[in-house]
Amino acid sequence: MLRFHVLTIFPQMIAPYLGESILARAIKNKKIAVRTIDIRKYTSDKHHSVDDKPYGGGAGMLMKVEPIFRAVSALTARKSKIQNPKFKTRIILFSAKGKQFTQRDAMRLSKYDNIIMICGRYEGVDERVAKYVADEEISVGPYVLSGGELPALTVIDAVSRLVPGVLGNRESLREESFNVVPRRAAPLDAQFGSRSQKLAGRIGEYPQYTRPEIFYPHTKNKKIAWRAPKVLLTGNHAKIQAWRKKYSK
Repeated sequence: MLRFHVLTIFPQMIAPYLGESILARAIKNKKIAVRTIDIRKYTSDKHHSVDDKPYGGGAGMLMKVEPIFRAVSALTARKSKIQNPKFKTRIILFSAKGKQFTQRDAMRLSKYDNIIMICGRYEGVDERVAKYVADEEISVGPYVLSGGELPALTVIDAVSRLVPGVLGNRESLREESFNVVPRRAAPLDAQFGSRSQKLAGRIGEYPQYTRPEIFYPHTKNKKIAWRAPKVLLTGNHAKIQAWRKKYSK
């Protein structure tokens, strides 16, 4: 059985889509399982805050690394098949600057036993999640969405169809056009038109960080510290802009 674990601050958004058609049957027949994890349950303050202002200034709020790290750690530490070394687990962060999701990725992910998906919200997610927690960043297209929940459902749907026993007729899977995967995907301008390059340029952003300045993933070991870049804390707007330009994707 392939297990999907969706980390989100809106867990109620996931279930309705899974209650119908092919995915509903796949869950009923125990071909796949989908679990939602509320990130707010892993906060440490009384207000259950999951976001804060970005270091260096900027619009919007940024999701913090701490509750996401705690949620993933609690999940992987459970006495389940997730921590069993015989079972393969992949941690995905949905991001506008991530790698474009393709049918080839769906085929690759269908070989895993557990897929943990981190759904961002607001302005984005603290860069330390991408750097230290996730195995990869994925985007579902050259456009901006309000959060990672729709991308998570997209991945669940695309990957689940490739799990043996999910589709009633395996021949229908073979005949689907995107299962004949080209060696090289067409460039964005060929798929979406020349405007896609400009759109991709707008989507590609610099890494962003929010509080805490220093995050210790292992409280008993202060030698391991995930730090926000010092330049973002200086208040020097010229240096901050230069840093952001340097690391923009």
